[in-house]
Amino acid sequence: MHQNYFRYQNVVILTVLLAALAAVTGADSNKADPSAPPVATVRLVTDEYFGVKVADPYRYMEELTNAEVSAWFKGQNDYTRAVLGRIPGRAALLARIKTLDEGAPARITDLRRLPGDRYFYQKRLASEDVAKLYVRDGLKSDERLLVDPTKFATAGGAHYVISYYAPSFDGKYVAAGISAAEDAVLRVFDTSTGKETGDVIDRAQFGSPTWMPDGRSLLYNRLQQLTSTSAPTDRYLNSRAYLHVLGTPPDKDQMVFGVGTPNVSIDPADIPFVATWPGVSYVLGVIAHGVRNEITAYVAPLDSLHGATVPWKRFCDVDDDVTGFDVHGGDLYLLSHHGASRYKVLHTNLSDPQVARAELVVPPSEAVIQNIAAASDALYIQELDGGLGRLIQLPYSGGKPEKIQLPFDGSVGLSATDPRVPGTLIELTSWTEAPKIYAYDASRKNVTDTKLQPVGKFDAPADLESVEVKAKSYDGTLVPLSIVYRKGVKLDGSNPTLLKGYGAYGITFDPGFDPKLTAWFERGGLIAVAHVRGGGEYGEDWHLAGKLLTKPNTWKDFIACAEYLINQKYTSPSRLAIQGGSAGGITIGRSITSRPELFAVAIDGVPMSDVVRAEFTPNGPPNIPEFGTVKEPDGFKALYEMSPYHHVMDGTKYPAVMLTTGFNDPRVVSWEPGKMAARLQAATSSGKPILLRVDYDAGHGIGSTKTQREEELADEWSFALWQFAVAEFHPAKH
Repeated sequence: MHQNYFRYQNVVILTVLLAALAAVTGADSNKADPSAPPVATVRLVTDEYFGVKVADPYRYMEELTNAEVSAWFKGQNDYTRAVLGRIPGRAALLARIKTLDEGAPARITDLRRLPGDRYFYQKRLASEDVAKLYVRDGLKSDERLLVDPTKFATAGGAHYVISYYAPSFDGKYVAAGISAAEDAVLRVFDTSTGKETGDVIDRAQFGSPTWMPDGRSLLYNRLQQLTSTSAPTDRYLNSRAYLHVLGTPPDKDQMVFGVGTPNVSIDPADIPFVATWPGVSYVLGVIAHGVRNEITAYVAPLDSLHGATVPWKRFCDVDDDVTGFDVHGGDLYLLSHHGASRYKVLHTNLSDPQVARAELVVPPSEAVIQNIAAASDALYIQELDGGLGRLIQLPYSGGKPEKIQLPFDGSVGLSATDPRVPGTLIELTSWTEAPKIYAYDASRKNVTDTKLQPVGKFDAPADLESVEVKAKSYDGTLVPLSIVYRKGVKLDGSNPTLLKGYGAYGITFDPGFDPKLTAWFERGGLIAVAHVRGGGEYGEDWHLAGKLLTKPNTWKDFIACAEYLINQKYTSPSRLAIQGGSAGGITIGRSITSRPELFAVAIDGVPMSDVVRAEFTPNGPPNIPEFGTVKEPDGFKALYEMSPYHHVMDGTKYPAVMLTTGFNDPRVVSWEPGKMAARLQAATSSGKPILLRVDYDAGHGIGSTKTQREEELADEWSFALWQFAVAEFHPAKH
């Protein structure tokens, strides 16, 4: 069970009141002007936290359904579309991106393998906008379409995607989350016919369904029912895990784990799940503490779930630093960073887990252990070693861990492992090769291409290469920096360069290649990835070094990477664009507010911008462990320092900036990038554009269609190339 899953959350679609535009924009500043974006009215609100006064000129924007605010967002997007529409090279760039994106007949993701050589996976054809769920028996057999999410769409309505799915242990049924605007409804499908069983469960955003051995019942997480008096922050509080029997009303489902469960200690913001395995007579109750990687876990007999009271017994808490687990028979394997920043693997008995006395089966090393997965023959361990993925096999017989030879160096994903099936499926990719799906045969000890992923003609460009370097940060820390470019690049400072960064939650920025990137490389561009503190590239210590009060290390590391690229003449400030998104908005926002002269362009995607106020959004409470709370002195100090919105200074020459938002975003609500855009537009003295791009049929980017991704990429790159003064993208003067 991957720890990063729990931070993905949704909110209800917000209504856009465009009809009221004329009624509420009487001020001259908001009249339509094709040469400028609408100016946001300043209505100052001042808060005081622990003796510090914090000014907020655009607090009113937090009411997104207000007609004035809606009109301002629409005006901003209209202006953005007008500006981007005047860039002459955009149409050709979009056409090229589309061609590259359709270079393979299909793209395969989200793979499962069951006994009997049965495969489930999501597949999007080159001509399609969203992926569909397929099933096949054997790699050489014909596939069958099982779930088509587009059938749930209505004319003129939001598009639908498959957010998650889980086959029953016998493969007869599949539970799938069908989402519009990132708000999943759990539906169950018969795999023999593809027809729905009639079991429909709303408020199943997290879902994470797991089946019972009978194949007729499943466990899932469900959000509470909100009322008209519920606060925005109530959205994700008090969710619970339920047991559903096919054919019965969901509202009658038995709650088995969550707030109110006897012998279970759980806070309202915690997220409870139940995990089961085929042939295993115990279940685990798992509590995710918001975005915190460390879990609390309980164990109980499987058959007790049908009783009046489940005798849950806690065996690990957050202080045990357990972040992942898997089960084989009566054995429980735990992934922990307790006293081991780069992680270790522990073994204990599932019937009576004892973390304190657990056996150490994989000690910590220089490599970071990222994931573990149990097959019938061995435990498979995914590692990150010097920026490259490694796969280790640990036999249950007690033998030593064995390194599996992979076809090429890059990143490794354990894409499908089942405790009843030997070996594992592996997804491999690198900075210069698109993902392919391989199978490790445990008996032959070899890795072969499954051919599940068709090879695209743009999947492995022969003229690309990458290099791994380290940039010295302000305090002497060496920060890994990956640089990808076409062979023969000249280090003369003229190369259009896109520097990406994130740095939060302990997430690693692993190697990966998307054929659409070729459109950037073809125009002489370089792409660099800064592995800044706050991420997990060097384990938990690296994460903690960019969290809460140490968060400034994140953007200072990023700035150091930018300076490295300039000093080594990969690029220059006039040809350097920086990009990040979501929590990476802190990295981008604080970089431009700290060193605005260092960059020509900033692309700030669905960014956390007003971090001081983010706590009061639906997704705010789960994020407190990572960023802090204004209710505590140190928490406020950390939040205020990392908040880009509060560090914008009047009269500063800021770079050209494009901020993006999906108006249905459940994780970073649109008023955060909106307030940041308004503040930058009012403050900048550079004369460079500050654009706010709004997609009214999108959320946080999860579930966006192929066309939406292509359009957004064309907007971002054409904007950057225009600002770099690349002739092909320079608009004619009017």
